Amino acid sequence: EPLYNYDNVAKAMRIVMSGEGIGLSKRRITLSTSGIVPEITRAGADLGVNLAISLHAVRDELRNELVPINRKYPLAELIEACRTYPGLSNARRITWEYVMLDGVNDSDADCAALLKLIRGIPSKLNLIPFNPWPGSPYRCSSDDRIEAFAKKVLKAGYASPVRTPRGRDILAACGQLKSASQRQKGQRTGLGKTRETTAADAT
Repeated sequence: EPLYNYDNVAKAMRIVMSGEGIGLSKRRITLSTSGIVPEITRAGADLGVNLAISLHAVRDELRNELVPINRKYPLAELIEACRTYPGLSNARRITWEYVMLDGVNDSDADCAALLKLIRGIPSKLNLIPFNPWPGSPYRCSSDDRIEAFAKKVLKAGYASPVRTPRGRDILAACGQLKSASQRQKGQRTGLGKTRETTAADAT
C-alpha cells in the first residue's frame, strides 16, 4: 500500500516529475491505493497525479472482507475523497479496479449499485478476472458474466476494459505468487496450510 509510505512515495514521484529527473508529466502517473482516505486527500493536494482505487465491492460488509482497510475508511468516506479529488475531468478520470468474483460481486444488482456509487465522478472501470490458486475461497466470474457486466458499464458511459490475465496457467499471475510462496513456506515448516489471501491481494 503506497499511501502507508506516503513521504517516500511522494519524494520518488517528485523526482520522476522533475525536469532534473525523468521529467514525466503528472498526467502520465497513476497512484494506486486500497483507500487510505486522509492520504488520498493529501496526495491530491500535493502531487496531483492520477488516482486508481482498489474497489472490488459496493457494500461495506463485503468490502470489509475483501479489502479490510474498509473497516477503518468505509465506502462513504472513500467515495467522498474521490469525488473531491483535485483536477478530475473527462480527460482525467479516477480508475476503479474491480476484481470479478463468481457469485460474490458480479451480479446485475452489483453492477447497478456500482454505477450508482460512482455517479457524477469522472471514472473508468478496470474489470479484473480473478486469478485463483489451489484452495482459494473464490472463483473467477465466467467470461460471459464479465462481458455482460462490462457492457452495462459501457452503456452507462464509462470505459470498462477487461484486464487480460497473464501467467495464470503457471500460478504466476497477480495474487498467485504470494500464495505460491506461502505454500513453499508451509512445506518447509510442515504446516501445509496457508493464510487466507484477500481479493485485494489477488489484484
